[in-house]
Amino acid sequence: MSENSGMRPFKAQFTARGIVIGVIGAVILTCSSMFVALKASSLPWPIMFVVLVSMFGLKVLGNTNPNEINVTHTAMSAGSMVAGGLAFTIPGIFILNPDAQVNIVHMMIVTVGGTILGLIFTSLLRHHFIVKADMPYAMGKAAAEVVTVGDEGGSQTKALFGSFGLAGIWTWLRDWAAKVPALTPFNGMQAYGSLGGIWWSPMLIAVGFLIGPATIGVWFLGAIIGDFGIMIGGQTALGWDQAFASGVKSSLGLGWMVGVGLAITAKEIIPHAKEIFGSMFSKGSAGNAIVPMRWAPPVILVIALLFIFVLNLPVVAVIITLIGVWLTTAMSSQCVGQSAINPMEVFGIFVMAIAKLVCSMEIQQAVFIAGIVAIAAGLTGDVMNDFRAGQELHTDPKAQWIGECIGGVIGAVVAVFVMVILVKAYGGSVFGSEMFPAAQAAAVASVVGGIANPPVFIGGLVASIVIYFITPKFTMLGLGIYLPFYLSFTAFIGGAIRFIVQKAAPEFEKGTMGNVIASGLLGGEGFVGVVIALVQAIQIIGAM
Repeated sequence: MSENSGMRPFKAQFTARGIVIGVIGAVILTCSSMFVALKASSLPWPIMFVVLVSMFGLKVLGNTNPNEINVTHTAMSAGSMVAGGLAFTIPGIFILNPDAQVNIVHMMIVTVGGTILGLIFTSLLRHHFIVKADMPYAMGKAAAEVVTVGDEGGSQTKALFGSFGLAGIWTWLRDWAAKVPALTPFNGMQAYGSLGGIWWSPMLIAVGFLIGPATIGVWFLGAIIGDFGIMIGGQTALGWDQAFASGVKSSLGLGWMVGVGLAITAKEIIPHAKEIFGSMFSKGSAGNAIVPMRWAPPVILVIALLFIFVLNLPVVAVIITLIGVWLTTAMSSQCVGQSAINPMEVFGIFVMAIAKLVCSMEIQQAVFIAGIVAIAAGLTGDVMNDFRAGQELHTDPKAQWIGECIGGVIGAVVAVFVMVILVKAYGGSVFGSEMFPAAQAAAVASVVGGIANPPVFIGGLVASIVIYFITPKFTMLGLGIYLPFYLSFTAFIGGAIRFIVQKAAPEFEKGTMGNVIASGLLGGEGFVGVVIALVQAIQIIGAM
């Protein structure tokens, strides 16, 4: 049966009113995402917020359907992770030099260029990761569950919105009222510089539940290796200082993730390169891409020329950047598909470090490369969730992709203007300050000089490639090594709950109720988190 069989007509899915709602939402969400990424050094997945806003707006207008809702929320969310990619990287320039002058044209080329590259690769990679590999994409499946249950009603609706409300109330008490803890640290681990503890996040517990115990177990094994083995064991048994142990941990985790990305590319992408990328060179045929892509090579060439002649990036660095985007968008698709986490700035840091190793570049040029990659990988990871939801709801991927193009490009432009306004209002010294800590951008700035421990990075890269070709079961190990322990442990709790439910109440687990409740927990925290970000953004703008 064709993937497109049983779909509603394109015009019933891609509507003028849906795109208008999507564009308005994209502008608002992009602004709030910039503020929350800089302020909180994190970015909640926007998918649940945009699903509910799209559903509410279209149901008020009447005569809607799940596919129109799906296309609308795809357009609405696209700018959010573009803003995240920009906020997680470019402020690194100002952290290193508060008096730096960044040309708005240069910033626009970085942001729009990274967005267009992300758009190209989402079209090319969607079929492989969504249809052929059938990645879980917990956030996307949860979003589809919300749309379906919200449309059908019944007992599952009560379970969905009951858990949604509980998670939302908890998030408000935690993040706004400060009445409940966000993090309970494990003091014994904190003494060694390990971020051990529990992050009281219904969303992450739900992610662990939806992913399941097998994958989450490997993820948590990585956390055990990274924090108990390297951070604590390295300092107590080997006499390492805290900074050296932290460098080993981050380099091993990063190397493992990059190695998995290379292995995936070698084992799954390159053998199917003709199937995945053939539409770029096939006249009039989309192949497995969403739309015919003959226009993509000349567009990539134009972008490359802009990088060379306007951003003044060395030719070799541009080639590394384009290859890096190709690799990291695949890595992002894999990582989000399995863990619902998208370390976009990590991908940017990796490609920037390689380019710096090969070419002599100034600080701005190096950070521009990190920005291009992070924006492309961030957009790809976000939209793959939307495509997963579309697959579940039988939405036309072409309608979604066009919505993504509109929302992504508008989001790119809006994000740049927000960044420029902040610099004009407060000066470059605002980044890295109490007002806007911009922790990810600070990490980018710290790695401009190179990876902390190159031998360990290379060792992790080689080991992960070898192991991946033996078994793909350990792909998530590097993420567990790299991430703070409290994130991994909280997700592990969700996986453990699912394991217990599988044993104690198999009929409940085999049904959909567990997934419905988990989807509600995801949605409640995601929705309230974005609302809080919007309020904070409005307050900051009002104080300017």
